[in-house]
Amino acid sequence: MNITISPIAVTNIRRLQQEYEGINKALRFGITKAGCSGYKYVLEFEDSPEDSDVIIESDGITIYIDKTHEDRLKGSVIGWKETLFLSGFQIDNPQAQQACGCGESINFK
Repeated sequence: MNITISPIAVTNIRRLQQEYEGINKALRFGITKAGCSGYKYVLEFEDSPEDSDVIIESDGITIYIDKTHEDRLKGSVIGWKETLFLSGFQIDNPQAQQACGCGESINFK
């Protein structure tokens, strides 16, 4: 499975690990049903994987992905967007078909 993390996202993941969660936690990357388009991304820190997880490494970051989400997340790039008013993760996913108007939810091909 190919997931890429942009250099600025790697820097911010490491910063968040140190500030909030502890340096040894992995990043959970997934989706959940929500929003007007059907799904939203989940990014959170976890101590250990679930039995149903695929474990990958990208730029020194351990990522847990539930096997049931693999097809919808393959080829994704986890980026970081920073503007004057907000900052946070930005996902570029070739499997996503459309995003809702507010940008909080997505649908898949």
